[in-house]
Amino acid sequence: MSGRIGDLSPKQAEILAEFRERIQDILPSLPAQHDHHLLRWLRARSFNVHKAETMIRKHVVFREHMKVDTILSDWKPPEVIEKYVSGGMCGYDREGSPVWYDVIGPLDPKGLLMSATKQDFLKTKIQNTEMLRQECQKQSEKLGKYIESITLIYDCEGLGLKHIWKPAIETYGEILTMFEDNYPEGLKRVFLIKAPKMFPVAYNLIKHFLCEETRRKIIVLGSNWQEVLREHIDPDQLPVVYGGTLTDPDGDPRCRTMINFGGTVPKSYYVQDSVKVQYDKSVTISRGSVIQLEYDVPAASCLLRWQFASDGADIGFGVYKRTKEGSQQKIAEMQEVLPSERYNAHLVPEDSCLTCPEPGVYVLCFDNSYSILQSKKVRYKIEVIPPADVQMQCPHSRGDGRLQ
Repeated sequence: MSGRIGDLSPKQAEILAEFRERIQDILPSLPAQHDHHLLRWLRARSFNVHKAETMIRKHVVFREHMKVDTILSDWKPPEVIEKYVSGGMCGYDREGSPVWYDVIGPLDPKGLLMSATKQDFLKTKIQNTEMLRQECQKQSEKLGKYIESITLIYDCEGLGLKHIWKPAIETYGEILTMFEDNYPEGLKRVFLIKAPKMFPVAYNLIKHFLCEETRRKIIVLGSNWQEVLREHIDPDQLPVVYGGTLTDPDGDPRCRTMINFGGTVPKSYYVQDSVKVQYDKSVTISRGSVIQLEYDVPAASCLLRWQFASDGADIGFGVYKRTKEGSQQKIAEMQEVLPSERYNAHLVPEDSCLTCPEPGVYVLCFDNSYSILQSKKVRYKIEVIPPADVQMQCPHSRGDGRLQ
């Protein structure tokens, strides 16, 4: 049985009912509550209800942390991403699913990562995915059948050494992991076209980020790729440049109003050359180690601001709050305020902040535990800024770093 509506075994139907009952408390936080949506999570975990519940609960936390419900209306990518990240949605396949194009050749990974943060790229991909999810909903209503996944076309022409630059592979890996963890069963099929001889090398670098089910959906096409695409996509839904008859209103065969073809990022966008930050302190974090910096926040609504840059490679960073006074406490025992993520702060300095919901001791954690070979030097400036309506002097941080 496929594990889809109308094709469930009695056991699968029983598991679906149990799954729905177990997640009653988070159902309102999901983008959809119907059985079609819940079955995606069960199929992703082979109908293991415990694993599916863990996965979907993590997704709810992810949606809240990344503000996914409002990301389409409330967040705008940096200009450099809008102009130079290639790809876009264009047309529908014969079954009514949206078709998304990723155009690899014109992509300038180094220029992009020198000009925007890894988190900006992650948010952009979340925004694209949420747009596609809504497009699937519209198609479901229009066609009277459930559309839940997209067709993806990877145009690999021009794939070269610049695309397997280590920071680029790491960033792409994190994006793939985000997809796998939060948008299960979102891909119907992936057509890989115009793959050069280097493709197996690039694929070997990223395939471990993909689950086995996703790998099975990847179809590498040969010289007859246009013919195969037309078997799955009507010619009037396929751009001329990809073997169809679709053009932009002005006759452009590449449909550039829908598909961005990117290009080399001008150095005027590079952040590191234009942003000059005076950092107060620096610390070297040994390989496999973590350092904690503690800051007293005396009142609710204080602003905790951090700026940091790392030398040579990326660094993990997260914010936590102590739950015990006067005793040693491990990170795992603290309240998570900002989940730890890896930042490409060696390319683009990080500058962000949060409004503290309550007073207490906040712990900023620089994490190098994932690096087994390389120590990291981090230069940083951290401030606790009182709310405007509270007349007080900004307290001096304890700033005591402890390696663990």
